[in-house]
Amino acid sequence: MADACVIGVDLGGTKLLAGTVDASLRVHHRAYRLARRDAVLDTIVEAVEEAREATDREIRAVGVGVPCVVEPLRGVAMACNHLPLVDVPVRDLLAERLDLPVVVDNDATAALVAETRWGAARGARDVVMLTIGTGIGGGLLVGGEVVRGTSGAAAELGHVVIDADGPPCPGNCPNHGCLEAFVSGPALALEGFRRARAQPDSGLARAVGGGRVTGPLVTELAHDGDEAARAAVATLGRHLGVGIASLVNVFNPEVVVVGGGLIAAGDLLLGPARAVVTERALVPARDQVRIVPARFGQESGMLGAAGLAFDAAGEVEAVG
Repeated sequence: MADACVIGVDLGGTKLLAGTVDASLRVHHRAYRLARRDAVLDTIVEAVEEAREATDREIRAVGVGVPCVVEPLRGVAMACNHLPLVDVPVRDLLAERLDLPVVVDNDATAALVAETRWGAARGARDVVMLTIGTGIGGGLLVGGEVVRGTSGAAAELGHVVIDADGPPCPGNCPNHGCLEAFVSGPALALEGFRRARAQPDSGLARAVGGGRVTGPLVTELAHDGDEAARAAVATLGRHLGVGIASLVNVFNPEVVVVGGGLIAAGDLLLGPARAVVTERALVPARDQVRIVPARFGQESGMLGAAGLAFDAAGEVEAVG
């Protein structure tokens, strides 16, 4: 049906975005929520209902990306680093409550779908996707196929260790020194706080005052030219580059796509990352890879989830 839509949902560690999407990838309505740890499924249902009520078009299916290890055939969230979703049959529970077909996959895999079908990695067959927000999600396309691993637990790229003696990884990860511990929204806030204390005359220190430092504030000030904020973003960029260099050496991708909320920093983040990859990655992979921002920015996960919903509805050929 030409007028039919699906609803794509991108659930992150702290935020949720749902969108009513048609077969040309036009978003007719966006519903935003905070991800409530004590009511994750309720939050998804509320956002989907808002998106459904905002259009008079038929809704054919719902696609949901969750920041979890997912068994995609059954839509079960098996483990999650930042939300209490362990062995939860997300697909079946949502389908029952919404009375719609539901498909569930990892949120970074959903973002990978959007960026490889229609975005920054369109046409590439070997792609690494990193979504950086509360944590780091990962998606892998190898030889044109999504890599899921034995049980759906592959591509946890935020848990590549870049410092064996580094800080504890956030959330439920038992490791130390993971990439996620150094590169994330909370990590940028912490680095911004350190820079503000070290440079009390900086614009960052004045903006913070005695208040709370946030990643978006540091990013905004970095774009405004504040040197302390720029240094904070560059520090994360260099850490990111160390992680990407390892991924380049392992997978020899054509493209590394970086999305999620932190990509709002743009080349202030990616410039230092590219420089470190040039220094550390092996040839020829080093010289072949492109490290690029997600075309759809923070909406890659939502649009990819919508693409998965169109797949489930049997209308994938109409999309894009």
